[in-house]
Amino acid sequence: MNINFNKNNDGLVPAIIQDATTKNVLMLGYMNEESFKKTNESKLVTFFSRTKNRLWTKGEESGNTLNLVDIKLDCDNDTLLIQVNPNGPTCHKGSDTCWNEENNQNYGFFSTLENVISERVANKDTQKSYVASLFAKGINKVAQKVGEEAVETVIEAMDNNDELFLYESADLLFHYLMLLQAKGFTLKDIEAELKKRQK
Repeated sequence: MNINFNKNNDGLVPAIIQDATTKNVLMLGYMNEESFKKTNESKLVTFFSRTKNRLWTKGEESGNTLNLVDIKLDCDNDTLLIQVNPNGPTCHKGSDTCWNEENNQNYGFFSTLENVISERVANKDTQKSYVASLFAKGINKVAQKVGEEAVETVIEAMDNNDELFLYESADLLFHYLMLLQAKGFTLKDIEAELKKRQK
């Protein structure tokens, strides 16, 4: 890895710290050649502290270390993306990230959809919300709807109309997310179950 430590005439390059699992950015630090070498050898992320003017291994006092997973160099050879498994909160103020955000797994639009379902169930306005009205009928009706959508998806899979297949697939996934919540689970629980099967 040919890192340009001399680009800014201070021997330092920015190191963006990212959770290897959630892909959330946890913090930004700076590395010189010595801290980069120590990080690779110890597998614990070590920075050059500009305030302390010395090497500083994250968590050396708190125990909240950053366990190295991977290091990538950007196209200009002057910025590092370091993927880690954090051991505890990253920020010295006690939060998961230095932006005071929780380091939760995010599934993009599917996480948004889970939140919408949850909000509509909590709102219980069955006159305006299809989700609320279906939940009000009980888990048997939610499960039955998933079964109906699954059959429709299978039927469209055997046909040649890709548009209808995608339409029914979206219906199936939406209702399955509802069923998960009705049972008290989320996509995170499904991910955990699938990860167990990899072993």
